[in-house]
Amino acid sequence: QLQLVESGGGLVQAGDSLRLSCAASGGPLNRFAVAWFRQALGKEREFVALRRWTGSTLDYTDSVKGRFTISIDITKNTANLQMDNLKSEDTAVYYCAAGRDNIRQSMRVPGTYDFWGRGTQVTVSP
Repeated sequence: QLQLVESGGGLVQAGDSLRLSCAASGGPLNRFAVAWFRQALGKEREFVALRRWTGSTLDYTDSVKGRFTISIDITKNTANLQMDNLKSEDTAVYYCAAGRDNIRQSMRVPGTYDFWGRGTQVTVSP
């Protein structure tokens, strides 16, 4: 059973950067598709970024393209989300998720993932 724990959230100003981490235990993270989702207050959980298990395909929601970068550190069994040029609309709880990669279904849907962390709060002041 894969367990995920996020860290790195905090309160920053618009234009600042943050690096979120997702530490995995119970199995090798690089055997799974790994994604970051976020949920703002009063809104549904939304897809942010995806790294397919092959590592060759990265996917981002349009609003973060060019600003966020997803990666995996195999040696630490950790997924990271580097967030640059943060905006107030990026404020949300950020969740790390992992699941079996499947080309026959959308990997942008929360229900695709079997394993979730508890989330870390990111707050960006204007």
